[in-house]
Amino acid sequence: MAVAGGVAARALALGVAVVLLASLAASNSEGDALFALRRSLSDPDNVLESWDPTLVNPCTWFHITCNQDNRVTRVDLGNSNLSGHLVPELGRLEHLQYLELYKNNIQGTIPAELGNLKSLISLDLYNNNISGTIPPTLGELESLVFLRLNDNKLTGPVPRELVGISNLKVVDVSSNNLCGTIPTSGPFEHIPLNNFENNPRLEGPELQGLATYDTNC
Repeated sequence: MAVAGGVAARALALGVAVVLLASLAASNSEGDALFALRRSLSDPDNVLESWDPTLVNPCTWFHITCNQDNRVTRVDLGNSNLSGHLVPELGRLEHLQYLELYKNNIQGTIPAELGNLKSLISLDLYNNNISGTIPPTLGELESLVFLRLNDNKLTGPVPRELVGISNLKVVDVSSNNLCGTIPTSGPFEHIPLNNFENNPRLEGPELQGLATYDTNC
């Protein structure tokens, strides 16, 4: 019995160790992803000074929130005087719920890899200098409630993939250079038209069956 008990204890200890190592590996991967973001940004006010890649996980870094399993759930860097660009590595933060990077001077494009963030509730990139198109992969964000991309330099159509996000409550893409027509199905039935204003090439709401949405795009 003692032998059996010892084997069971060793098996339990091994199982706990495997879980801990998996958690540490995940945390390190998330730290690597966030440090890739830090390297891509100019930070004159040193708001990212605590982002030390030698630590076990990023949960002690300022502007980062983690859950009880030390997985990153929030990145809060709004109004932080940051410039530079977003990085595809952000798509590794699989437990991320809030990505708050509004009111900075971020340039470049929105990485398609953000579509991997299946837990994301809020994507706030408004008031930056982001260009390029809105990635259709954002339509894969099944938990998304808030999508605020207003006051940037985005071009192209409003992706129709977004109409499949049943939880989506707020969409604001005003003050960009989008084109085509405005979706009217799914969650877009309840989005006010002023959330699309100041896009000179964006036409009115699409007429189902009468006009293709990418007119003038």
